[in-house]
Amino acid sequence: MDKESIKIRKAILSDSKGIAKVHVDSWKTTYANIVPDEYLNNLSYESREQIWINSIPNGGVYVAENNQGQIVGFSSGGKERSGKYVGYDGELYAIYILKEYQGQGVGKALVQPIVEEIIGMGFNTMVVLVLKDNVSCLFYEALGGKKLDVFDVQIAGKKLTEVVYGWENVKSVF
Repeated sequence: MDKESIKIRKAILSDSKGIAKVHVDSWKTTYANIVPDEYLNNLSYESREQIWINSIPNGGVYVAENNQGQIVGFSSGGKERSGKYVGYDGELYAIYILKEYQGQGVGKALVQPIVEEIIGMGFNTMVVLVLKDNVSCLFYEALGGKKLDVFDVQIAGKKLTEVVYGWENVKSVF
């Protein structure tokens, strides 16, 4: 984050367009050669924007903003959704950062408010689900995530492997 100052803040409804843009653009760079092109080519800003318009009011969504006030990354999280990981109550649902802002500490800065949110819910454990071929697996391992599970998912007819990382104490992330 040395090149410019990045501000992390809670998302507001008017951020949904900027979040959608980061969501789609970072999927296209992160998942090229992993997820089928037809799937990536069909991602639209409009449909993602609608998802975020519905999600932001529920809380647990944060944005990273550059000097120009543009959203360059976002994270969301809260209660663990599957109920499959006994003893793990919180979940980092999503974290995406534009390619040119990766590797500058933005990711870690975006995980922090999610951890605080999870602690605020009275939880101290967390999981994240990530495609095995995604380089961000290294990011989660660097933050102390331990591999809990591996399972197959289908995306646009292609079988992919998802890895579940867990933290027994979210306070250890920072």
